[in-house]
Amino acid sequence: MASHIHLIKLSVGTESVDQLIDWQLHRSKQIENGQYYHLTRMWPKREAEIINGGSIYWVIKGEISARQRIIRLDEKFGQDGIRRCGIVLDPEVIPTVTALRRPFQGWRYLKPEDAPADLPKGRSGEEAIPAELSRALADIGVL
Repeated sequence: MASHIHLIKLSVGTESVDQLIDWQLHRSKQIENGQYYHLTRMWPKREAEIINGGSIYWVIKGEISARQRIIRLDEKFGQDGIRRCGIVLDPEVIPTVTALRRPFQGWRYLKPEDAPADLPKGRSGEEAIPAELSRALADIGVL
């Protein structure tokens, strides 16, 4: 049994992995210590498993496309006084093999055995499989 678990999250409004990286870089410059975190309302119940090697897998335009290692979970309070979870992320965004995902709200847990593989370093600039082909392959169980 795996000692860690991942999270999966939609990157709403993001068109590409490069755009995700640019947005996080811009946002990190506005944060006091410069360490980017993703803010969410719900605190994961499986915190110990998440910070024991988990990553957040980003869904961009209906496909898992990248991941980032989760460093820790920080307590954050908004101007409304409500407690939120700041998912502190490693700045390195790692492109993954694409995997189709239907839209969902919030974040979900993702078992390590269900997570797509990282793209080899030299392949990160390659174009993804066309969405129609990817869907057809997923329908027959190839992807």
